[in-house]
Amino acid sequence: MIKKLGNGLCPEAALEQFLLSPDSALTLRYEVTQHYLPAAPAIELLAIFFKNKCGLRLLLTDKLPQVEAALAAMAVPLSSDSLSLLGAGLAAPVFNLEHPLLLSPIAIAKPWGREIWYTGIEARGQSGFSDGEYSVPIPWLLALLPKRLLGAESVSLNLLKILDPLPEPVYGDLYFELHEEKREVYVVTHVDQQCWPDGEGGIRFGFAAKVRDEFADPEAFRQAYLQAVQNYEQVRRKIDGIFDQQRCDQGLDLNQPVAAGLLKQWHKSLAPELQQEEAALRKAMNRFTHMQGLREGDVVKVPCLTPHALQHGVRTVEFQTPVYERKILAFGQKVLTQDHWDTAEAVALMSLQSEAEQPLDVLEESEGLCREQVVAFDDFQVQRIALSPGARWQILLSERYKLLMVVAGNVGLGDGVTLKAEQAVLLPALGRPTIVSNCGREEAIVLLSQAHTA
Repeated sequence: MIKKLGNGLCPEAALEQFLLSPDSALTLRYEVTQHYLPAAPAIELLAIFFKNKCGLRLLLTDKLPQVEAALAAMAVPLSSDSLSLLGAGLAAPVFNLEHPLLLSPIAIAKPWGREIWYTGIEARGQSGFSDGEYSVPIPWLLALLPKRLLGAESVSLNLLKILDPLPEPVYGDLYFELHEEKREVYVVTHVDQQCWPDGEGGIRFGFAAKVRDEFADPEAFRQAYLQAVQNYEQVRRKIDGIFDQQRCDQGLDLNQPVAAGLLKQWHKSLAPELQQEEAALRKAMNRFTHMQGLREGDVVKVPCLTPHALQHGVRTVEFQTPVYERKILAFGQKVLTQDHWDTAEAVALMSLQSEAEQPLDVLEESEGLCREQVVAFDDFQVQRIALSPGARWQILLSERYKLLMVVAGNVGLGDGVTLKAEQAVLLPALGRPTIVSNCGREEAIVLLSQAHTA
């Protein structure tokens, strides 16, 4: 029998009643408001829970008529095997809710490369939960089981993503931007050797102390930097206008990313004096900023109000609070997501002092194991765990969800779940203790993020 939830009824409450009952299966119809899409349309979903001595399983789909027809045609009661067959027939995932939930990332094109979202929920795209073969958008499952997955006091899912800049100078450099509220942590996973032959890439991070010392006071420095950016913005907008005409001529949308190779062709077709002016003004603007070296494994904690721009060919994992705000000070290309730069406002707010990098605090160290504190912000923390081959470590239960990503090596998560580099899972708040083990021949490194209460 399919149970349809009316207004005000909670799917999670229905599940709790089911778990206390002798029944083996529960089928629920529920509605989700897709607040992340324009006009916030509603969608009706169907969840089939099945429990036995092996645990609690869930099939989740939006294909209601097909499910109803398949259930009506079943001659025997629902079983674990028939649930799996039903999921395969619908191309719908079947989750074991006793296990970590595998995150299914999506790639979002950027003018400087791409972002790979593991927990992103926006109109531009929604990351998913996967059973290893099929997936559903994350908000479908969060709407069904918010407390079981996130915890009673967790109101949002922190953003986990990979920044994958192009290996192209200028074209692969990110926006020089700052944040007023958003907390960011970068962990470097790869430095392109063709871009950076000595293995040290970079991030434009705050301002150069030597240039600050050229000015009588901080206000004079701010005004000089603002003028340098505004000078560059004028030539940037002139070039972007020429490129927009190229877009129109080739039938391209004015605000879609264009391949770096094509942009380079367009740039070469500019008048030589315009090319020279752009390069000179960009250099004059960038001399104010500090370039911090980055190697694989390095950690960057970005304080609020510190302008920063990851550089080309430096791939990083990023954890951040789900606050979508930024102020763009400058960019070496056309900004596609807004029609203005925020330079004047950002210059008034920006911090001119860079915090000294400190070694990571070691929380636990033993043979084969090193656990370090990457950051401990008010709203979330991140740890880095290094495991030698064969080493194990137990993640204890807590009242809040955790996100785990493998940075290097092959990692087992109990019950036969194996992850490789750049795979990630959500560890539900109401899950089981999880054993993390290095099941490969090389050192394994994982990042573990845990939300704090709001």
